Amino acid sequence: MSQNSQNTNTNSGTNSNTNTNSSTSSNTSTTEQQDSKQGTERSTEQNMKQDTREEQKEQKQDQQEKENDENSENREKSKQNKDQSDQEKQETQQDLPLTGDLVIDEETLRAVFTDCSDVIFHSFETAGFTSALCVYCVGLCDTERLERQVLTPVQEIGMEAAQVPLSSVKTVETSKEAAEAILEGEALLLLEGSNVATTYPLYKAANRSTEEPLAESTVRGARDGFTESLATNLSLVRKRLKTPALKFRTRTVGESSNTSIALAYVEGIIDASLVTEVEQRLDRLRVRDILESQYIEEDIIDQRFSPFPQMIATERPDVVASNLMEGRFAILVDGTPFTLVAPVTLFSMLQSPEDYYQYVFMSVFLRWLRYVFYVLSLLLPSAYVAITTYHQEMIPTVLLLSIARAREEIPFPALVEALIMEIAFEALREAGVRLPKQVGSAVSIVGALIIGQAATTAGIVSAPMIIIVAITGIASFMIPRYSASISTRLLRFPIMILAGTLGLIGVMLGIILIVIHLSSLRSFGAPYLSPVAPTNAKGLKDLWWRPAPWNKPR
Repeated sequence: MSQNSQNTNTNSGTNSNTNTNSSTSSNTSTTEQQDSKQGTERSTEQNMKQDTREEQKEQKQDQQEKENDENSENREKSKQNKDQSDQEKQETQQDLPLTGDLVIDEETLRAVFTDCSDVIFHSFETAGFTSALCVYCVGLCDTERLERQVLTPVQEIGMEAAQVPLSSVKTVETSKEAAEAILEGEALLLLEGSNVATTYPLYKAANRSTEEPLAESTVRGARDGFTESLATNLSLVRKRLKTPALKFRTRTVGESSNTSIALAYVEGIIDASLVTEVEQRLDRLRVRDILESQYIEEDIIDQRFSPFPQMIATERPDVVASNLMEGRFAILVDGTPFTLVAPVTLFSMLQSPEDYYQYVFMSVFLRWLRYVFYVLSLLLPSAYVAITTYHQEMIPTVLLLSIARAREEIPFPALVEALIMEIAFEALREAGVRLPKQVGSAVSIVGALIIGQAATTAGIVSAPMIIIVAITGIASFMIPRYSASISTRLLRFPIMILAGTLGLIGVMLGIILIVIHLSSLRSFGAPYLSPVAPTNAKGLKDLWWRPAPWNKPR
């Protein structure tokens, strides 16, 4: 019995031990689970805190970016408003009427001519002890004539003693009109108590005399040329066409330069719709400043990106007069001797005014020679490259052997050789133009001889290629219009590349593309290939032959 009791006690003890162990293990497991839960909760809390911090940082960055954008927008708006207000102030200052109070009028004009040191304000008293103010621009106004003919007589005798023709004296009533008169070179005189100012046209003659144009030399014909003065140029045209049908419509273009231009045409000969079209295009001009007639030409032609010129730029009054009598118009621009004439055709670019100044058979011969060499200037290098590269069977045997002998030591193909020589020739031509006249021609000629000889001796280019390039250059010099020769110089390079890659097929492809472009090109509505396409029988007479001056087509 005792043994059984002991065994039961031992069993109970072991059971109790196991129970305690299990309880302890369960407790440890629960504590571990609690610790892991707490750790995960802490990590999630930390992650949430980090996320909230990052979100707060992003929100702050977004707010800062928004604030910066708003500040930049506000600055731009303020700048725009400031610029608009400044423009409005200037406009209002220029549009203010003269009050008659000399102090107020002087302040208004000084505000218009702020920081203009060449505009002089001269205050004085007349012989009748009336306060007066004279405003003029140094360089545009003749100060010696102003002193002798206006200021001295007005101060010593009175207003009626001014030695200026009354027919040329004008009056202005607003500050804008006064500013325009001053910038034209007139002297402005304001009197106390008078709301009308007097302008005296005392222009300073700073223009050169009429000389023969260097870019359009002639053997027989007029020797005078346009100058930089619009008034002088108008008189040169009027001297040749003494008819009331010759009309000049003058206007001012250019927001900053305020350049005066004149549209010239002969009424009764020109199409009235053409005059309307030209005036509409001039009205649409939005150019800030005009320093040369090219500024206007680029903005009113039909196709700006065409390599072919759509207006003639000339310095000769006889050329302008002749074109006006053929139904064209001219645009004369103040500040440049080059006058624009339109509409034009491709064949009018190849005609010289000297054709009508020489014997008829000589004129016809030179005209045909000009046509032939115009084609040679465009296609001769390309034809040489195509034939020597792909079509040697077209060359006679003796000539082929000579060309092969000259090219046997040349390391480049014919295309690269032609490109090298053409680029070198264009560089020499440009250098001769930019250098002073005394050395320009000498450098171009000596440079061409030395470079050609040295290149042939060194075996870089062959002698036949130098001959081809020289003939091409001479042919381009025969074109009367410099702008027409520029188009051939530009188109020569892509046609050479087509010839070097496709042979004569590439040359024909280039010709086809040029003809398609010329067929679609218009000069103020006139077809560029007229009178060939569309055909005009009357105009063809002036194309193949030189008609008598009284039978010129209009």
